[in-house]
Amino acid sequence: MPSSSPDSRPGVLAGIHVLSLALNLPGPAALMRCRRMGARCTKLEAPAPAGMSGSDPMHSYNPRAYAEMHDGVEVVRANLKTPEGQASLHELLAGTDVLLTSFRPSASAKLGVDWAALGERHPRLSLVEIVGAPGARADEPGHDLTYQAESGLVTGLALPPSLFADMAGSVMASEAVLQALLQRAATGRGVHLQVALSEAADYLALPHTWGLTRPSGAVGGAHAGYRVYPCADGRVAIAALEPHFAMRLCEAAGVPAEPGREPMFDAATHAAVAAFLGGRTRAEVDALARSRDIPLHTLPPAEDDAAA
Repeated sequence: MPSSSPDSRPGVLAGIHVLSLALNLPGPAALMRCRRMGARCTKLEAPAPAGMSGSDPMHSYNPRAYAEMHDGVEVVRANLKTPEGQASLHELLAGTDVLLTSFRPSASAKLGVDWAALGERHPRLSLVEIVGAPGARADEPGHDLTYQAESGLVTGLALPPSLFADMAGSVMASEAVLQALLQRAATGRGVHLQVALSEAADYLALPHTWGLTRPSGAVGGAHAGYRVYPCADGRVAIAALEPHFAMRLCEAAGVPAEPGREPMFDAATHAAVAAFLGGRTRAEVDALARSRDIPLHTLPPAEDDAAA
């Protein structure tokens, strides 16, 4: 039997139609994941306001992000506040397996896209509803930053480097699409699943909650082999956490090995590794990683990152 490369095989969602009403980031990113799993994806947007090219705010915030998330997605327009828009919606829903939304529940009810309005009319349809917070808090206003802050992922005054709650929420939403389809296969009926961005942030924050990424934690800076160090022309993100990697790093840095002793949490080891790396260029450190099989990645100086 001829072999088939992974890219040439049908995706797990081949034959499935996912319709999205979700705007901004989590919903479109979830739809992008569904498309990459082989689903036929449609996005229903309101007509663009006068002078604007689209009604999804992401189209204005970052056209590149909008374009990438909607690549291969059919975008149709309908005003759900009108009878004509509602007719268009239900015509689409008749051939839809999963509907994605990201409205607050009160807004979903006003637009007639809540589970109470859809479940009986379209019995094989599943609804995956992305909300900010679960249960009674689902109508509270919020965004990625507030959910990260609530989960302990915002430190100081600097903004987080990525929209972690939104992106984790998109993964959970695409996972919920799969869960909904599995449940429908077992029962013959669609289901309603809710994904909360605050819970997505809480999930990403678990290593911090457990203490792993706090300053006293092994991957929070206390272990000399798991840190970011300066080097002669940049920085080194080193992840020599396992004992065999840590031993190779210590050997390279001239840290004496003592049987039965774990030196990686000692201040002297931190200082020795810092001094060793600080006197070498990125090219020299990269060569060291290759020759001694040490997991690390070199970076430009921090100020170069800020200017990029």
